Amino acid sequence: MKNALKTLRAERGWSQAVLGEYVDVSRQTINAIEAERYDPSLPLAFKISRVFQLRIEEIFDDDSVVVRSELHDERSATPSLIRSAVSN
Repeated sequence: MKNALKTLRAERGWSQAVLGEYVDVSRQTINAIEAERYDPSLPLAFKISRVFQLRIEEIFDDDSVVVRSELHDERSATPSLIRSAVSN
């Protein structure tokens, strides 16, 4: 998952180890998240967002979310409304 973790951390002058201590994970975990080799759990993403005082969406970008119109139930919202809700 794409993320701004390295940039945000560097802006504050924090090492990976320092950020890891703030969110109770190892330096290796922070490194793996920054290198997009590991997607953080939701609780970890919340901890990270609290440390930076940002919303999760401002730090992480999951461009793999796709709403497929063939899965759309005609009785529910239109695909354009769903896409709009997902992208906000």
